[in-house]
Amino acid sequence: MSTIRPQLTHAGIYVEDLDKMRRFYVEVMGLVETDRGHGFTFDNDFVFMSADPTIHHQLILASGRAERARQSTINQLSFRVRNLNELRAMYRRVRDDGIEGIRPVSHGNAWSIYFDDPEGNTIEIYLDTPWHTSQPHADRLDLEASDEAILRTTETACAADPTFTKVENWNARMREVLGRD
Repeated sequence: MSTIRPQLTHAGIYVEDLDKMRRFYVEVMGLVETDRGHGFTFDNDFVFMSADPTIHHQLILASGRAERARQSTINQLSFRVRNLNELRAMYRRVRDDGIEGIRPVSHGNAWSIYFDDPEGNTIEIYLDTPWHTSQPHADRLDLEASDEAILRTTETACAADPTFTKVENWNARMREVLGRD
């Protein structure tokens, strides 16, 4: 088997309303528009967006989603934040934009909020925890609790799982599996 493993760097989604979706991803999600235009080989309008100054685009919005498509084929688009305070701030920002059905979840290895963008694509905003627990795993996450309480609750909830370990141990195993030092 080849040891070449391409890294996922960006995703593109078809949208019905390019302006509405651009507004959401800029004003609510905090991305910056890096480019916009009409395709040369594709008959679509595109908006390229990023939150990283070294990456031209992490998300592409493309016109052309079928009107009233019954559901998105995207399972989720995931965005990482640096700490629990940023996760709480994003929770409030999304809520204040009128998004309903926000779902805070502790996966043991990550703390997340899930919600749908204006066209029904599932968005996850998350940060990693100091632990690994086999997935899928989902416990209630109380974002009103202090950082210390969230850490304690997560560790306690996951400690009985035989796969529970520090993330460094899991990373070392994965480096071995992937043949990387």
